[in-house]
Amino acid sequence: MADSKVAALPEHLESSVKANDINDEQKRLMTRRILLKLDTHVLPVLALMFLCSFLDRTNVGNAKILGLEKDIHITNRQYDQGLAVFYATYIASELPSNLVLKRVSPRIWLPFLTFAWGVIAMCLGFIRDFASFMAVRALLGFAEGGLLPGMVLYLSGMYTRGEMALRIGLFYTAASLSGAFGGLLARGLSAIGPRGGLEGWRWIFIIEGLITVVCALVAYIFLPGSLETAAFLSVDERVYAARRLAGDVPAGHEDRFSANTERDERFQWSEVRRGIFNVQVWLTATAYFAILSGLYSFGLFLPTIINALHITSGPNETQLWSVIPYAVATPVTVFIALLSDRLRLRGVIMLFTLPVAIIGYAVIANVSNPRVKFGMTCLMATGLYSSVPCILGWNSNNSAGHYKRATTSALQLAVANCGGFVATFIYPSKQGPRYHQGHTDVLGLLVYAWFAILLNVFYCRKINRDKAKGKYDAYEGSGDDRDPKFKMIL
Repeated sequence: MADSKVAALPEHLESSVKANDINDEQKRLMTRRILLKLDTHVLPVLALMFLCSFLDRTNVGNAKILGLEKDIHITNRQYDQGLAVFYATYIASELPSNLVLKRVSPRIWLPFLTFAWGVIAMCLGFIRDFASFMAVRALLGFAEGGLLPGMVLYLSGMYTRGEMALRIGLFYTAASLSGAFGGLLARGLSAIGPRGGLEGWRWIFIIEGLITVVCALVAYIFLPGSLETAAFLSVDERVYAARRLAGDVPAGHEDRFSANTERDERFQWSEVRRGIFNVQVWLTATAYFAILSGLYSFGLFLPTIINALHITSGPNETQLWSVIPYAVATPVTVFIALLSDRLRLRGVIMLFTLPVAIIGYAVIANVSNPRVKFGMTCLMATGLYSSVPCILGWNSNNSAGHYKRATTSALQLAVANCGGFVATFIYPSKQGPRYHQGHTDVLGLLVYAWFAILLNVFYCRKINRDKAKGKYDAYEGSGDDRDPKFKMIL
């Protein structure tokens, strides 16, 4: 439902922002101004929450090399089980969270989730045994699971389809930055202990959890619930922004895929089923599963892998070296996301980014020179991280109807995050120092991902051809992605 301030606009103000009443130059200026305001008010908040999310799920890898296992008396296998239970609860919470998002409002729900996992993350600093480790990791997964699908769904109501990859790329770089920042922060925080009866690794959880709680409060204050309630936009900018979003289709069909229409859409189980039985979501979800198997294992075990290369003087220097691959991946991720939006291509771009990671894993698995191995970690990070904005935006781009998109977004991530289970067990200590089998397993998964992406490109292309031939004419005016005027992005 549109905001009352928008619905009650004076007639002269409404007419001043109608697309038919302003020229192309005015449209460009208005669009540029709206995007600048959205980018500077919304994206930094999302990036901050996402950075905290990655910090609080992967800092256990930093704590591991600083003595976590020894101090709470757990085995390497029990450590892996603690990681696995996190992903189990994380996956279980994704779809329910996305269905709740519309009713509760992103402005309340996303900061609430962030606050909850910040408090839970702090509790990791006080665990004493395997049982408490498992319990806290399980609760952390429940709290964190709804964030990413919620943010993707939220952004789809702020930006047009052709603008999504860059924006996802910008906040997703927070994930790669969290790896760099996390290594530096872990190095500094571990120096606090032992103090107050707490070892240095415990302070990593406590301080980073506290930072997350503060970020949640910041998000609650500054994050708008929707375009219509964004205080940083003027009234005419809000009206034009909503109409611009509704007009992300050929002229004459502006009302069919309108975000306003979606806000009025009533929940129907048929839309959930339509999302579940969508071919695209399973191709992108399984490809993303393969990518996340590499991405999560990279985040969890990079310090361990670098430590095993013996190119550093000890764990503290290893934390600093772990910054480098993330620092390399960050600007490339932003560039690829920008290119993807500019060309309005998703899968096609990934056919070129994934081979970068494939080469990295192929080489690191089969060479013995430690410096070459370290260089390959930069290729691995670059190929993995730069592929994510494209695949995250692709599924959302090709789904219309709020509840179908909510379902496909959450389902894609639920399947993909099963990669966390793979990541947990893929680098057992007995494989060190070469980790040949682990690297080879990720390599095989990424090769599968490349072929799944290729197949989905062909599938989307076929749908567009079928629509051009009139095979979808029965759905004309449906207001969702079956409409013949809704073109699939390749």
